Amino acid sequence: MAQISGLIAAKESVCPFEYCDIVTSTNHKSLRGPRGGIIFYRKGSKPKKRGLLLNQGDGSDRYNFEEKINFAVFPSLQGGPHNNHIAALAIALKQVATPEYKAYMQQVKKKARALASALLDKICRLVTGGTDNHLLLWDLRNLGLTGKSFEKVCEICHITLNKIAIFDEKGMITPGGVRIGTPAMTSRGCLESDFEIIADFLFRAAQIANLVQRQKASLMGLQSNKDIVEPSDQSRKFCYSICITWA
Repeated sequence: MAQISGLIAAKESVCPFEYCDIVTSTNHKSLRGPRGGIIFYRKGSKPKKRGLLLNQGDGSDRYNFEEKINFAVFPSLQGGPHNNHIAALAIALKQVATPEYKAYMQQVKKKARALASALLDKICRLVTGGTDNHLLLWDLRNLGLTGKSFEKVCEICHITLNKIAIFDEKGMITPGGVRIGTPAMTSRGCLESDFEIIADFLFRAAQIANLVQRQKASLMGLQSNKDIVEPSDQSRKFCYSICITWA
């Protein structure tokens, strides 16, 4: 549940614990903690199944994940624990348990929908036609773009997103889409109207990336491309104004 763990914690998404014996997640992304991972597993007695008694008195009626998982993590896969990392995770999980965090995740979803709506108004193609969580997938193929070139142009324009394959593609070398999330900008205090401005930046970046692809220009020399200088400055000033507003 790596991407949606924050939504699950805020009860804004379906919880997998009812259905799964083992659940994994990252600590960062929507959970907003330190970079790392966490593993949940069942302990105790197994429930009785339909018409079948599992309790045979030989110990097979209890879950036995703990020792196997602990050994797989350490020493098999991971080095010693870092106390500062554990403390950071504890603080993040304490925040997750507050009403403020639930309100934050509700805002994340609203702003994802606002961003999706603004892009759809520009006749952009979104996978599933929108979003019901914190992410949206933008299919760039009808614009003649690859996710790789668009990601690079956005990076120069101070916009962070990542290329991603669309469901009917064959690989990730030149994927036709990008993945965009709203948690970080929500944490910085962006309003729904701000995401309309962000949509403008994204669409302008798509136009520039399309021009770069048609001209077969090198992605390595884009920093000095005159078409990129102005939107790059605009997005930087926008981010700076958000920081000043919420300082």
